Amino acid sequence: MKKNVGSADRVIRVLLAIVFAVLYFTQTVTGTLGLVLLVLGGIFLVTSLMGFCPIYRIVGMSTCKTK
Repeated sequence: MKKNVGSADRVIRVLLAIVFAVLYFTQTVTGTLGLVLLVLGGIFLVTSLMGFCPIYRIVGMSTCKTK
């Protein structure tokens, strides 16, 4: 898997994952929407740590700087 997620994109994904987790665990957002946000936050966190996003690959997009 070639990295296709740049550093700014990674930071944004981690921040969103944190916000979604806080909203869920403080019960600000509950029910189905809360679970969807929690799962989405988990996906953002994993793709940020891996530096690879399958959706970016499908659409041929990359936020990494070329060397």
